[in-house]
Amino acid sequence: MRHFLRAMAAPVTYSRWLHLLIPSAVASVWLFISIDTPWVPFALALPAGLLPVVRLAEGIQAQLLLTPAERGRPDASISAVPAATWAERWRTVAWLEVRLLLATAAMFATVWLPATTFDLVRASTGAGPDMDWLAALLPSRWLYALVAPLPILMLLGLIVLCGEVATAAARGLLGPSPAERLTALEERTEQLLERNRIARELHDSIGHALTVAVVQAGAARTTGDPEFTARALAAIEETGRNALDDLERVLSVLRESGPGHAISRRPTLVEADRLLESARGSGVKIDAAMTGPLDLVPGPVSREGYRILQESLTNVLRHAGAVPVRVRLGVVEERLELEVSNPLTGASQRRSGGSGLRGIRERAALLGGEARTGPHEGEWRVHVSLPMDHIL
Repeated sequence: MRHFLRAMAAPVTYSRWLHLLIPSAVASVWLFISIDTPWVPFALALPAGLLPVVRLAEGIQAQLLLTPAERGRPDASISAVPAATWAERWRTVAWLEVRLLLATAAMFATVWLPATTFDLVRASTGAGPDMDWLAALLPSRWLYALVAPLPILMLLGLIVLCGEVATAAARGLLGPSPAERLTALEERTEQLLERNRIARELHDSIGHALTVAVVQAGAARTTGDPEFTARALAAIEETGRNALDDLERVLSVLRESGPGHAISRRPTLVEADRLLESARGSGVKIDAAMTGPLDLVPGPVSREGYRILQESLTNVLRHAGAVPVRVRLGVVEERLELEVSNPLTGASQRRSGGSGLRGIRERAALLGGEARTGPHEGEWRVHVSLPMDHIL
């Protein structure tokens, strides 16, 4: 009973009833032409359902009136695309036949049940028909008024029942095929990957800028050296400006229709000196050695290598502070080798997890490489090896 009352209060119940009445309006046109051949609309549904565009039209109607909450969603249970295979065309034919049957029942129920209630009310006053079929059960005419609401309740029940049956049939006959489900899943996967990439970009770029700014501001506050304070403010300004550029570039991906928009403007290892100078400006002593033709490293490897180096230096500043750092970056036998190490401190020993280290490992895995992070011979080390041969 509670489910019935909730269904009666739901707007979708009546949009589903409207969906059932639409074919009856079309079929009634034929009945005006020839009432002796009511089977003709069912016969015409056969060739109509074989047209690919009919599946598109029926899917749009079904999404709009049967499942409006799913309209436009990639995981909608009713697809709104033209038929691509003969199996989908025959399923459309079956759907049209089912819809016509339900429409016939809906039309008769909509007309006959309210008319029956009207006749019962009139019969109870003595002004209506005799209704001999009810006289055996209710000997007094005034009792007809007691059963007059029953046809209306039956109509309401049919409205709910037929709507649910029509929705179930539409999901079964107009639902997405396995190929459509696979396509939708691939699109959803691409969206999730793009969101994860944007999240990593924001984490690495903005996290690095904020870490450098905090370290610089703290050092400038405690040293009391005007010259150092000026250098620290200049470094904070430069780092903030670069972070704003990165933020604008990453957000442009969300504003553009193409998911790969502006990817070519992402920084590469050719700009690694900018990261090293930014870290040196924060008081970190960096021993850097870069070998090999870094300018010839493929774009995807170079861009991800830049972000890995950025995150590694950010972790040093965040967890170890101004400590000596050794950076080794080079191309060795068609692989990009990157290693960042610093003395192991009490804070750095606790760097066992976090989104930064997880992001480093994810970036390396996406390129078919490997990343190792953790204590190594008294140091905290990040070692990443990325292949380049299958990217070229």
